[in-house]
Amino acid sequence: MKAFIHELGQLKYGEIAEPVAKEGQVVVRLKTAGLNRRDLYIPNRRGQDAEALVLGSDGAGIIEAVGQGVTNVQVGDEVIINPALRWDKESVSPPESFDILGMPDDGTFAEKIVISAEQVESKPAYLTWEEAGIVALAGLTGYRAMFTKGNLQAGETVFIPGAGSGVATFLIQFAKNIGARVIVTSRSEEKRKQALALGADLALDTNEDWQEALESETIDLVIESVGRATFNRSLGVLKKGGRIVVFGATTEDTVELDLRSFFYNQHQLFGSTMGSREELKNMLAHIEKYETRPVLDKVFKLEDAADAFQYLEESQNFGKIVFDIS
Repeated sequence: MKAFIHELGQLKYGEIAEPVAKEGQVVVRLKTAGLNRRDLYIPNRRGQDAEALVLGSDGAGIIEAVGQGVTNVQVGDEVIINPALRWDKESVSPPESFDILGMPDDGTFAEKIVISAEQVESKPAYLTWEEAGIVALAGLTGYRAMFTKGNLQAGETVFIPGAGSGVATFLIQFAKNIGARVIVTSRSEEKRKQALALGADLALDTNEDWQEALESETIDLVIESVGRATFNRSLGVLKKGGRIVVFGATTEDTVELDLRSFFYNQHQLFGSTMGSREELKNMLAHIEKYETRPVLDKVFKLEDAADAFQYLEESQNFGKIVFDIS
């Protein structure tokens, strides 16, 4: 079957062996697969000597085969892939067995995937295949960051630097669904307009003075994923006693922190990554309740994956990028 793989330091589209479902597993014939920023970083992490690995964490498709003992799904079911491996119940941190699909396990950038039957969930019927293929990783990451960790409530204000990312587009919608106020930032005027159209109440230029622009606002929660470039600026607009949740660092990982200012202002700092199967189910119930749709930026054919990687690397997207595999 066809797949997009990383092998011996090279990214390439080619042939790999067909998967077979063993006990407790299913084979999913994939219709679509979502590209995430994580996929950009894996080749460098694996180095030049690693054997073939199918990249990709997000995907959606149809159950083609089931292994012995599988009872939760059957052949023909439409499903999405849960990329958070071996993390069942909501907890303060992932279990030691937790991994994200796409390394070290083969991922979704292929015509088929074999995976534990516990790692698939029913596809929400109202979503297109393109939308279903991009909902899990970003939606789950945003849901845990905003609700499990950030505990956002109706009437509060959340500040989200970097409005164009896939997770950010979910965060905007999640917050508006429950009646919260949303403020975002972006360097791009076009992305600021798109964020406002999606529901954001205010969109700031990344380069402007945030403290001055938000002087009349009360920021209850900040959700950060940019890293060093914005972390302390975000802290600077957070109210005393406010919460800040960090789920990523697209710029440098290391930041300098003024501890005296931090403890004097009684700020609360939380780390977050992905989420459990329980939280994925809660996220899917949330989007179905509000008929929330992932923001789809662009569709690529799987054989054009290298072009999609370049497109994401340049941060041209507003929302998610998906591969059409069918």
